[in-house]
Amino acid sequence: MDPYKLLEELGYHYKLTLSDIKRIDKVIKPIYKHIEFKRRLTNEFLHHSNITLGEHILADTIVTYKLCKKSKKDVDIDTALVIAMMHDLYTKQWQNSIENKNKKFLNKHGFTHPLEAIINAINWYPDYFKDLDKANIIIDGVIHHMYPLPVRVFDPSNNKMELNNYDLIKNIDKDLLDIMIKSTSRKRSGVVSTSRSKYIEGRILSKADKKVSVKQIKNVGSAKALITGKNNSLKK
Repeated sequence: MDPYKLLEELGYHYKLTLSDIKRIDKVIKPIYKHIEFKRRLTNEFLHHSNITLGEHILADTIVTYKLCKKSKKDVDIDTALVIAMMHDLYTKQWQNSIENKNKKFLNKHGFTHPLEAIINAINWYPDYFKDLDKANIIIDGVIHHMYPLPVRVFDPSNNKMELNNYDLIKNIDKDLLDIMIKSTSRKRSGVVSTSRSKYIEGRILSKADKKVSVKQIKNVGSAKALITGKNNSLKK
């Protein structure tokens, strides 16, 4: 599906004006035009039940925008939208995946996909990470978007994390790797971090993600899949 048409359709569903939709589109267009994002608009990537990952991400982005506009705090809306567009760019489909099932519990999708998402984002969209101050906000927001669910501590020296895109770490500058390490070291407990994002932009996206997910998880099978990875409803 054409990303802009879907953005427009979802925007009207969430009661945005055409002006709002165009405002969002101006920021996120370079992200959704990428071939990897377009793949996530297909049935190759089903996120909650039979909703594509791309649709989920665009819905999160729209709700992030609405929450930013309502916030009484000083929010960088553009940066919040970028975090929203990047937060779930994981590598492989996770529902009913044998590979995900066979991983150690704290290495399963729920705990590791924020790391995969930011590794992919840095590789696919390097221009967004040239300014280290902005990069810090984006990385921290993506990594901790599942709060209060913990995230796996990032250790680039080996793949004990069982990341599906571990080979891409070698392309990332040390400064960015250090940001990832420090971000997952906050409130560390064993091999996970229980911290939320330090920045308002990341916290708003985290809230938006939960609002959207609650509406998109339409049956018990989809809800259980968040923990088990197994979704019998999707198979049917």
